This record gives sequence, C-alpha cells and structure tokens, in this order.
Amino acid sequence: MPIISAYTPHFGEEPVISGSRGAGNIFFGNCNLKCVFCQNYEISQSRNTENHKEVSFEDLADIMIELQNKGCHNIGLVSPTHFTPQILKSVYLAAQKGLEIPLVYNSNGYDSVDTLKLYEKVIDVYLPDFKWGDNESGKEYSKADSYFDFTKKAIKEMFRQTEGEVIIEDGIMKRGMIIRHLVMPNELAETEKVFEFIASELSPQVYVSLMAQYCPANKADDYPLISRRISAREYEKALDLVDKYKLTNCFIQELESSDNYLPDFNGNRENPFNNN
Repeated sequence: MPIISAYTPHFGEEPVISGSRGAGNIFFGNCNLKCVFCQNYEISQSRNTENHKEVSFEDLADIMIELQNKGCHNIGLVSPTHFTPQILKSVYLAAQKGLEIPLVYNSNGYDSVDTLKLYEKVIDVYLPDFKWGDNESGKEYSKADSYFDFTKKAIKEMFRQTEGEVIIEDGIMKRGMIIRHLVMPNELAETEKVFEFIASELSPQVYVSLMAQYCPANKADDYPLISRRISAREYEKALDLVDKYKLTNCFIQELESSDNYLPDFNGNRENPFNNN
C-alpha cells in the first residue's frame, strides 16, 4: 500500500507548476536518498509513524480527485519512485473517476530508467532534481552510489519521453520537463558539470530551475562544508553559468528564499507549507 505523509494545494513550486490555484501535491513517505540536509526529513527519513499514513489504492485515487476538485492545476507526485506500482494502479482508478489534469513527477532525480519507462505516456511533466555534478558529493551528502552517472541516465529518459516538447497553456505547463538544481555552499553541487550536461546532451532550451533556497536542515550542522546558507557571490557564479551555457529558459530565486520553503510536517500535516 502507498504511504502518504501529506497532500495539499502547494504554491511554492515554479510559476508554471503552481499557477494561481496551486499544484496538487501528494507527499509520499520515505525516500530512496538519505540527504543529510533534507528539509523534508520529517517524512523522508523519520521513523515516526505519525508522519506516515498507509492508504489503499482507492484512497489515493480519491485524493487525486479531491485535489482536482479543489481547482489544483495538476497532481504533483512528490518522492514517488519507491511507490511506482501503487501509484500507477491508483492513477488508473483515478482516471476512471474523471482525473484529467496533468500528472507531475517530482523526484530527486535518482531514478532507474526501467522504473521511468513504466510511466511513459502517463506522466505529463517531469520535475526532477539534479543535485550533484559528481559522484563523490552524492555519496557524502545524499548517501547515493554514483549519483551523477545514475541521474544523467534518468534525466535523459525523462527528456526522451517528453520528446523535448513543452506545452504551456494559460501560464501552466501541460507537458515538458523542468530540471531543478540547488546551489550548495562551497560550490559542492558542481553546477558547471550539471549545466554542461544539460546543454550538450539534452538541449540549451530545456527548462531549468536554479534554486537559492538551501538551508542547513536535518543533520547539515554535522558537515562543516554545508553548515551555512549560500552567499550572494555563490549564487551569482551559478547565474553566470546559465549565461555561459546559454540556458535560455531558467527560473531563478531571490537569495532570501531559503526562509520561505521550510515545511512543518510534524506540527501541521494538513498544511505543512502554511499555504493560504
């Protein structure tokens, strides 16, 4: 059975995802990474069963319909990788009940190609993270073997499925892909290697979201190189790389955004991001 930690209209995604009525995000419990700085650690790594609720396939389908009925622009499947069979069955049930808004696959990028192929012609928008431009940092800070190599293959598969196509109607993405990249302190994310891959092996026209919201959450204080927020200069250097690699479709954040994206899954599961 799938495990749900929260579901809610969410207004903190990229503008073409959240729009004016919010993304209908469903936060699945647990995660296939163990990032030491994870801001969602209360649901991704906690053993506190109060943060997790096992639901039936039918219940998950009903949640999707409920979010659609609330006016959400899409259904955001957040950390879905490890519940793929359950999600696909629930999507099938939801479609029979009238689900028609786009499905957004919101993952950490550490997905297997075989798993992603199961979602072909099901997912409308891929929204992966591309956390690390080298395997060493991926192992040190996300406890993932070969993160860079693995994620490159996954993102190529997502790009193949969308055929590089982007459809935006009334300001909302109906089909396409947005690659998220979080700028880390001390340039540990190897942003240049990530952007070089996108520009040379995908397309400079791929939508990229360059995030400034890093905040040392979870166990980050135990790791000196990531125990602080990023500086203005570090974010400016990342923006310079956007220009260097001619990435023409890039969302950017204000440096102060790190204060705005910290959820509270322990104290406020109904509205962890304090959406109005």
